[in-house]
Amino acid sequence: MAPQDKNTPPPLPEPLRVAVADSHTHLDMQEGSVEEALAKAASVGVTTVVQVGCDLAGSRWAAETAAAHEAVHATVALHPNEAPRIVLGDPDGWSRQGAREAGGDAALDTALAGIDELAALPQVRGIGETGLDHFRTGPEGIAAQERSFRAHIEIAKRHGKALVIHDREAHDDVLRILREEGAPERVVFHCYSGDAEMARICAAAGYFMSFAGNVTFKNAQPLRDALAVAPPELVLVETDAPFLTPAPYRGRANAPYLVPVTLRAMAEVKGMTEDALATAVAANTARAFDY
Repeated sequence: MAPQDKNTPPPLPEPLRVAVADSHTHLDMQEGSVEEALAKAASVGVTTVVQVGCDLAGSRWAAETAAAHEAVHATVALHPNEAPRIVLGDPDGWSRQGAREAGGDAALDTALAGIDELAALPQVRGIGETGLDHFRTGPEGIAAQERSFRAHIEIAKRHGKALVIHDREAHDDVLRILREEGAPERVVFHCYSGDAEMARICAAAGYFMSFAGNVTFKNAQPLRDALAVAPPELVLVETDAPFLTPAPYRGRANAPYLVPVTLRAMAEVKGMTEDALATAVAANTARAFDY
């Protein structure tokens, strides 16, 4: 692929005949307006999006955007990588807020109280993305991540909202904490990254598994094996846009309008027709997020 192609948005896919939802997107990190993104998505049969918060400012934005657009539902949370930054500081300014001082546990409590407040809003359908990330956060940040994750589980249960989980290289610990705390009624593993064995564990617990564009990557056979055993009534589709653009557009910016590309690849893995999977996914997303 020529380097200049990286900046060219992928073409519109063939529209789905059965409308679906993008169960996890970050419109605040994408080019162009929310209205443009929603119109483009709707034109190919992606008529609903779940806008996901990763920090307090982003969660407020998600709630405001969902209030303003019927097609948008919000989730609110401190991302697993956000918790250690709040507690320990972020001298390199790697996150969107730039360099930050260490605020300790008190700062984390204040941020969690802000999430709790947003969780009460009717357009906020989920608490997430929360969970654990052993890929980006070293051992020094794990305590802050775990404390934040446990607090988010409690918030989700108290408000009766879905729990949206970010699990990166932390499968056993995520499942352990869900067992220890007692999982909320509705749990979504966003950008599902476990293997087939974990998919069986999630299915037995009734957890939803949301698959993103990486299920189309050449090296993602373990993900396809997991999708193959995931019950159709627990499967969701997402973009995680602007990240994880499905093949053959990997490396270019992702957006909700590319859901059909991933859904068609998923239907092939499941041995289902596109319409049958789309029908299941649409119903599952509405059930998961209670809309």
